[in-house]
Amino acid sequence: MNSKQMVGEKAAEYVEDGMIVGLGTGSTAYYLVEALGRRVRAGLRIVGVTTSSRTKAQAEAVGIPLADLNDVMQIDLTIDGADEISKDFQGIKGGGGALLFEKMVADHSKQVIWIVDDSKMVQKLGEFPLPVEVVSFGHQQLIRLFEAKGYHPQLRLGNEGQPYVTDGGHYIIDLHLKVIEHPQKLAGWLDGLTGVVEHGLFLDQVNTVIIGHENGIEEVSAR
Repeated sequence: MNSKQMVGEKAAEYVEDGMIVGLGTGSTAYYLVEALGRRVRAGLRIVGVTTSSRTKAQAEAVGIPLADLNDVMQIDLTIDGADEISKDFQGIKGGGGALLFEKMVADHSKQVIWIVDDSKMVQKLGEFPLPVEVVSFGHQQLIRLFEAKGYHPQLRLGNEGQPYVTDGGHYIIDLHLKVIEHPQKLAGWLDGLTGVVEHGLFLDQVNTVIIGHENGIEEVSAR
């Protein structure tokens, strides 16, 4: 069993009968959804709220009942992966392209758990490119702005070499920053840019991080 599977299955143990559960997206969250599917087939009663079309298809395939984010008052627990987590438990997410829906689901959750292998734990954020989801109209203007800032922007492309399109119908510009000294300041600036829909800085959000190491699992309370 690899570390992603270990942490995914461990996180599934946090889910209790009757919960509304946010289901994350990505290679680690895949194992969570598989584990929850097995528990549902064994009698666990939950409702899932998915963060992407990929996770929706997987959850339906394993028999997890689903609801739309519009139709729930609040989510009890969201479990998702992360691309980087700093020593003070700030995160970068969105490598899989689902950052907007992931952040919306997490923002309406009582508790958030991130599940990662230990390679995702870093001192400071930024080595992983920061995804910025933008409207397609005028996106080159944002690329020029980011270039002028020295952020080394790159429009994310899909398999056919065309711009990658998110589930929300937007483009993603990845910023190659190497290190982010002031995540809160950068997040505030990005939030204020017209044409930016969302960014991959997930700040002051996670409650628990489950980390997979070669020799086992570590569960850390983040706040």
